[in-house]
Amino acid sequence: MTDGPDFGFVLPHWLYWTWLAVMPLVLIYWANLQEKRKGKLQPETDGVSLPQDEGETIQYVENTFTRAIDKVSVASGYLCAFWTVNAVIAYFYEVIMRYLFNMPTIWVHEASFLLFGMQYLISGAFTLKEEGHVRVDVLYIKLPLRGRVGMDIFTSVFFFVFILALVGTSATFFEQSYEMGETTVETWAIQYWPVKAMMLLGGILILFAGIAKLTKDIMTFRALGQEGQFNG
Repeated sequence: MTDGPDFGFVLPHWLYWTWLAVMPLVLIYWANLQEKRKGKLQPETDGVSLPQDEGETIQYVENTFTRAIDKVSVASGYLCAFWTVNAVIAYFYEVIMRYLFNMPTIWVHEASFLLFGMQYLISGAFTLKEEGHVRVDVLYIKLPLRGRVGMDIFTSVFFFVFILALVGTSATFFEQSYEMGETTVETWAIQYWPVKAMMLLGGILILFAGIAKLTKDIMTFRALGQEGQFNG
């Protein structure tokens, strides 16, 4: 007879963090290999960009800096996408252990919602790069292409106010959490400062993605202006 309920296997904290760091890197490497193999088997085709409004597409001017930042943003998006696989596997394990073996876990739910929270924080840069954040299009879609780029430049002021505040407060939260060795209040009691670190990292990634976006907007705004002068 046991003193308490049998929770079965409990995932070690170090294994949880190590797996989250290594697993997406392995899958990204594997996915890149698959893409290269497909590229060898299939003829290359020109990329197709989606029209924003009535066939008009903004062709952003880029440079080495913006392309490098965009690659980092895309990589962070892939990392978050592959992380989702962990939640599916973990909850499947929880259902099997709970209902077939009567051995509920003390870590699956907490591991998953911490994972979802970190995904939300890290994926912001990829979403910004893909222009997936919410935008009020009532007036925006009625503007000409250069007007849309100019509107993006103007509204970036509010973006940077928000993101700088996020980075500053996140840095404070992370520092305090790390110094006190903060853990979650649930039974699993895993370290909480890595989550605060992801908040800071996510803010920094979004900040750089915003700088890259603003840089492309400014170069594109100037290019469209010069194009209009030549056409005129």
